[in-house]
Amino acid sequence: MIQVTFYKNRQDGYCGFRFIGHAEYAEAGEDVVCAGVSALVINTVNCIDKLTDDRFTIDSDADTGLIELQLTDSVSQDTALLLKALLIGCQGISNDYGTDYVKIHCKEV
Repeated sequence: MIQVTFYKNRQDGYCGFRFIGHAEYAEAGEDVVCAGVSALVINTVNCIDKLTDDRFTIDSDADTGLIELQLTDSVSQDTALLLKALLIGCQGISNDYGTDYVKIHCKEV
């Protein structure tokens, strides 16, 4: 299962995320759930990097499926929108394939 945590600040704005695990919906190389989530996450990271001036730290581990991004300063409107789009995309996958494969929650930091 992919465990998804979206970090929110006290102003109820998103300021990062953590994805860990593998969906195990199908065999490696054929797992559409894992591929879909991975594409959303990687695209979001790349867009924040290329389209905004926001700074962040990132940690990843392919074996565990970890990818964690935390914004280090204030969050621009563009990054906030990208993070909300990531959440909506992950919710869509979770709704379509079930929480046995993708489980999402938010954590105040």
